[in-house]
Amino acid sequence: MKSQFDEPLLDKIEQCGIIAVLVIDDEDHAIPVAKALLDGGITAMELTLRTPAALGALRNIRREIPEMIAGIGTVLTTEQIQMVHDAGGQFAVAPGTNPRVIQAAQKIGLPFAPGIATPSDIETAVELGCRELKFFPAEPSGGLTFLKSMAAPYAHLGLRYVPLGGVNADNLATYMSNPLIMAVGGSWLAKRDAINSEDWSGIRDRAAQAVEIVKQARAKDKA
Repeated sequence: MKSQFDEPLLDKIEQCGIIAVLVIDDEDHAIPVAKALLDGGITAMELTLRTPAALGALRNIRREIPEMIAGIGTVLTTEQIQMVHDAGGQFAVAPGTNPRVIQAAQKIGLPFAPGIATPSDIETAVELGCRELKFFPAEPSGGLTFLKSMAAPYAHLGLRYVPLGGVNADNLATYMSNPLIMAVGGSWLAKRDAINSEDWSGIRDRAAQAVEIVKQARAKDKA
C-alpha cells in the first residue's frame, strides 16, 4: 500500500518521532515558538485549526523557518483542505475519519492522516488509501495496549500510527518503543498558556527532554 506522504517527509517525521501540536492565538507567536521547538530538537509541528490565527501562523513558519515541517490539524471540512494547501501546509490531520475530507486531500495531493479510534475507522481509512493514521484520543481510548490489539488484524498492511491525546513525557518512552508508532503528537510541549505567556525557554526545554526520551527509548529497543 502506497503512502500519501512522500518518503523524505515521512523519514523526517519518523526520525524526530514527535510532532508538536499547538493552539496559537497570535500569529506573531508563530516564529518564536517554532524556533524554540527547533532549538529543542523538534522538527515537525501541527497547528490546530481551532483559532483564526492558525493559517497565518502556518504561512509565517513556512516563509521564515523552512527547516520546520509544518502542517495543520483539526481539519474538518473540504474547504479547510483547500485553505491548508493554499497556505503551504505540508500535511493535514483530522480527529476523525471523514471520507469526503480524505478524498479532497487526495485530489489536490495534500498528505493527510485521518483520526481513528475503532477497527471500523481503520477499515474506512484503508479503503480510501490511507496508510498513516492518527490514533485519537489515545490514552482515553485505552492507550498502547488497546492500539496493539486493535491494529493486530491489519499488521500485514504496514499501517503506522501517530497517537495523540494523553501522551506526555511520562508515557512517551512506552509508545516510542513499539514499531507501530511512527511518531507521537506532543500537545504538552507548547501548551496554549505557555505560548501566550511567551515561555520560549520552557518550550525549548520540554522539547529537548522529549527528544532525549525518544532517543533513549529507540536505543533501548535496538539493544
